[in-house]
Amino acid sequence: MIYLVLGEQGVGKTKYLVEEANKEKEKGNNNIVFIDTDDDQIQTLDHKVRLINASSYKIKNIDGLLGFVGGILARDYDIGKIFIDGIYDIIEITSENINEVASRLNNLSEYSKSDIYLGLDWKKSDVPDSLDAQIIELKLED
Repeated sequence: MIYLVLGEQGVGKTKYLVEEANKEKEKGNNNIVFIDTDDDQIQTLDHKVRLINASSYKIKNIDGLLGFVGGILARDYDIGKIFIDGIYDIIEITSENINEVASRLNNLSEYSKSDIYLGLDWKKSDVPDSLDAQIIELKLED
């Protein structure tokens, strides 16, 4: 299954994704991968969570991201969850291409039996109704 973790910048998407990755690793069932565009989370992620800096692999577009995720899943059959944060810093995910991105990630997720969480600087109202993904919307507390 694919999960979109939505919220405006500064709402805590990264914190949420890191906490979820750490919780999943505590359960000890599967390998957990955290894909980001920098190494800033190296101190906050459990040392058993595999942190991968996508910028180091020169990912420039959606096909590159999907091939990258597919390669990670093909290499390790024990991955239970992949968390993708900040990818919008290096590739453009828009309302025009989000259905394709979600559909292709969902195909990878179903084939590998791994959940994929994708953080985006979006509001729920930005997501097309036709999108096949679970939505987790984070908001600033008043």
